[in-house]
Amino acid sequence: MARSRELRFNAFNMMAPSHNWAGLWSHPRDTSLDYNSLDYWVNYARTAERGLLDGIFLADVFGVYDVYANGPETALRHAVQLPNAEPTLLVSAMALVTKHLGFGITSNLTHEHPYQFARRFSTLDHLTGGRIGWNIVTGYLDSGARGMGLDANRAHDERYEAAEEFLAATYQLWEGSWEDGAVRRDRAARIFTDPARIHPVRHNGRHYRVDGIHLAEPSPQRTPLLYQAGTSRRGRAFAARHAEAIFLNGQTKPMLARAVRDIRDAAKEFGRDPYDIRLFAGATVIVAPTRAEANDLLAEYAEHVDQTGQLALLSGWTGIDFSTYRPDQAVQYVESNAIQSMVENFTVRSDRPVRVGDLATLSRIGARSPFVVGSPQNVADELIAWADETDVDGFNLFRLVAPESLDGFVDLVVPELQSRGVYKTAYREGTLREKLFPGRGPRLHVTHPGAGYRHAPANAVQPSAAE
Repeated sequence: MARSRELRFNAFNMMAPSHNWAGLWSHPRDTSLDYNSLDYWVNYARTAERGLLDGIFLADVFGVYDVYANGPETALRHAVQLPNAEPTLLVSAMALVTKHLGFGITSNLTHEHPYQFARRFSTLDHLTGGRIGWNIVTGYLDSGARGMGLDANRAHDERYEAAEEFLAATYQLWEGSWEDGAVRRDRAARIFTDPARIHPVRHNGRHYRVDGIHLAEPSPQRTPLLYQAGTSRRGRAFAARHAEAIFLNGQTKPMLARAVRDIRDAAKEFGRDPYDIRLFAGATVIVAPTRAEANDLLAEYAEHVDQTGQLALLSGWTGIDFSTYRPDQAVQYVESNAIQSMVENFTVRSDRPVRVGDLATLSRIGARSPFVVGSPQNVADELIAWADETDVDGFNLFRLVAPESLDGFVDLVVPELQSRGVYKTAYREGTLREKLFPGRGPRLHVTHPGAGYRHAPANAVQPSAAE
């Protein structure tokens, strides 16, 4: 079975003992208790690059999951994405032991300032040779807002209004403050930078103010590759305008296909080619040499998934306190200030009622996205079918038991996909953006709104008044 577009993969992880599946840190072969050691991450990056993965997608959350039972005790007891550490600090070490692997870093703009944030990501783009991406999030936990001295998070749609403004400021810093050729490094003339090609950024908005020159010289990509994960109605519009790669979920193929179609249609409305955006579905993959062995692994892993911890995680994501539900009770639609698209997937978009107890299990329903178990051949069949029937470009591979789950994918699934001609056998040269969009160059595409902040080259021919 052949595809016209090669499949793409990111390893999806978080600098915490537990990520998408609460409790798996307790598995005897899992090494996630070492999440705060460099050796854990360096080895993980080496494995991902050995498998020719496009990148490591680093999740992050700012705050504590305290919606469940109206307190943080469950999250603390079961390590529900807590403790968690700052993911940007990992990247330099992982970049040093790899050459091609990209790094998508989740960072919450609500508690950042464009001026300092732009410098940090320019620095990382320099240090990695252009392998940095930013997963744009606006935050959904009130606990994080309170930790930052606020009463509560911004309302859902207001968060996206602030995000538009944040991006307008950072685009100006990354794309417009330093012209091409501004950095001369001219030892003979003793001129490092040409001041005539430097422009201060003056942004005076409702949420952010900037008045200054970008502190970092232009990095290989200037603007990092832009990821986004929001698929609510407001989130889709934001992502279709700004994102170059989007992370989607959907527990059935029709549900995921609809989300893909909505994103690609919205991109056209913003004057972008719908395939200027790479779409990644979350995927839980359990693979072994035979289907029977994979099913045994599933049963083994399932014993270590903590159901109470999983519900605490889901309560934080959705804003619904699932401690007040019975396990056999169906999830009801509630408009919240959290991840609206997830609540919609469980309710109005689902073709059948989703029971709360099922959400807490290691299963297709609990996964909220493609859930694939089997031999390398079975897994390849399923992944190709999901890609063909939904039009996604690839998958973010959820962390299960580390490192064996990623090792299994690299050692068993990758060769099978390569034998079918749907997966690369070597990395392309270039930045992360050039790898995801071959032939495009390292910079934002001209149809992207961020490109509009560039200065014309100093030697460009200006149109005459008659023109």
